[in-house]
Amino acid sequence: MTFKDKLQAYIQLTRFDKPVGIELLLWPTLWGVLLAAMGQAQQQGMTAALPSIKVFAIFALGAIFMRAAGCAINDFADRKVDGHVTRTKGRPLADGRLSGKEAVAAFLVLVLLSASLLFFLPIAVFYWSLGAVVLAFIYPFMKRYTHLPQIFLAAAFGWAIPMSYVAVQGAPDIWCWLLFLAYMCWTVAYDTQYAMADREDDLKIGVKSTAILFGRYDVIIISILQMLFLLMMGVVMWHYFAPTTLGVTPVFGLALVAMMFAKQNSACASRNPLACFQAFLANIWIGRYVFALIAVTCVWTTLNG
Repeated sequence: MTFKDKLQAYIQLTRFDKPVGIELLLWPTLWGVLLAAMGQAQQQGMTAALPSIKVFAIFALGAIFMRAAGCAINDFADRKVDGHVTRTKGRPLADGRLSGKEAVAAFLVLVLLSASLLFFLPIAVFYWSLGAVVLAFIYPFMKRYTHLPQIFLAAAFGWAIPMSYVAVQGAPDIWCWLLFLAYMCWTVAYDTQYAMADREDDLKIGVKSTAILFGRYDVIIISILQMLFLLMMGVVMWHYFAPTTLGVTPVFGLALVAMMFAKQNSACASRNPLACFQAFLANIWIGRYVFALIAVTCVWTTLNG
């Protein structure tokens, strides 16, 4: 195998050729950074403030590295089953282009890269980051033991939120945990859509998922999770933005998210694998839009406080 082929295999292992997962982790991480800075400002008697560029960049890079690390360990965990699933049989461990040892090595290198960023943050963030590493390592294996691996994925992806509050405020507060729970609901919902696309293959090979657990109630439960996300995000945004010049106006911006969710669920109602996968992909726009909504509001209130 040439160097170019090997490099391409590593890119596919870490999914840098498919940035969907990067965005699904990146945008909510930055929600946390922005809202933590708002909370810190309000604790100090100010209306609003923006996070430092340093903290913003560190968490953005950390999200990118940890998502790639999660993909590497996920493929290691699934190396014996990916070859039996139509969508994943071309992955580098499934087709033999990379070995299990190479995947674990890639995971460790990426975790170390993420860890190196912690030197620029308070020491407390390091202790909290250990939870992220543990969750990133164990969640790919959960599909062997429980029908709820999506919950472990959501916790692994969302752990950057309390870490961002520790970095900015010194400790997570109740609003941090409400934001974390909101993110958990959204992630379980979209990862169930993802699992719906693989449900038939997963049943054949004995892999567990919420799509299998929920059965014919899958779309209903996804809808409930999305409603909980909207409710909790609305409360969080009301808390941070109601005291500002914009008041509760940004909360009404979530109405567009509700419409996007409705479109996703209409597509998933057919249970067609491609339709479910496209609904999953559409969640990129949820992350982008909510980030834009929060970022614009934070900038506006900081400049016009």
